[in-house]
Amino acid sequence: MRVRRRPCRRERRSRAAVATATAALFVLLGALAGCDSADDADGGASPSARRPSPKPTFIWDRSPASIAAVGDSITRGFDACTVLADCPEVSWATGTDATVRSVAWRLLGEAGAVGRTWNHAKSGARIAELPEQMTRAVADKPELVTVMVGANDACRDNVSHMTSVADFRTYFETSVKKLRSELPKSQLYVSSVPDLKRLWSEGRVNALGKQIWKLGICQSMLGSPDAMDAAAVARRESVQERVVAYNKVLRDVCGRDARCRYDGGAVFEYRFSGDQLSHWDWFHPSKNGQQRLAEIAYRNITAKEPPA
Repeated sequence: MRVRRRPCRRERRSRAAVATATAALFVLLGALAGCDSADDADGGASPSARRPSPKPTFIWDRSPASIAAVGDSITRGFDACTVLADCPEVSWATGTDATVRSVAWRLLGEAGAVGRTWNHAKSGARIAELPEQMTRAVADKPELVTVMVGANDACRDNVSHMTSVADFRTYFETSVKKLRSELPKSQLYVSSVPDLKRLWSEGRVNALGKQIWKLGICQSMLGSPDAMDAAAVARRESVQERVVAYNKVLRDVCGRDARCRYDGGAVFEYRFSGDQLSHWDWFHPSKNGQQRLAEIAYRNITAKEPPA
């Protein structure tokens, strides 16, 4: 009969130590796992989780199937066909004139420019009217909305009456939010405000134009067009600075929306000449000027990357 040997005291102590160490290891691992879980819940588990979120990917469809336009007299084609009258058929955005070849014409073709466009712009409109125009545009459910507004906010009887930059921002943000809340996938193309000082310098060489300006067109910039005294120069510079500030608002607000594209200041920087100005008021775009605006917008809308 085989006698079973009892472990000695030293062996028992060794086994107990191993068991204790193993149990401690499991407790430690469990604690670490618990910490990892808590870190994951807090968003701080790993270095990758602590890295800044990447910038949002901008989404832009270069071939929208329907277009609505909002804005002021430029988008209505004012004074481009007849004196002191709208001419929406030559609008840079939604017009049907074959010589202008509007954005709608270029994107949708002749039939599309007639049947899948809406022009809600209004001559004389300022930024305060943009939210209401946007509400009407949203009802049409367009895939693209074009905006050109701001000239009338700087063109006032007196520089003290110009729309403040803060109000300009508020109304524009409200309009963008309206579009985004109602039509989250519709796109917004934003044109910069034209260089009003450039228009003054071009139009003031025409005697007829200066007589028409006396009727009340943009007096903050065009009033006393030949005056070059310190007060007149300062007045025009105030208007110029306000237009630059408006364009910065348009750029900043649009830049926060993944489906908004600002023209990068292209319209502001365009060097309008006499050929691009209406020969009735030497201020609004002529048909030739509307064509130039359409070219700028179409180029930016269909570009792979937004303007710098």
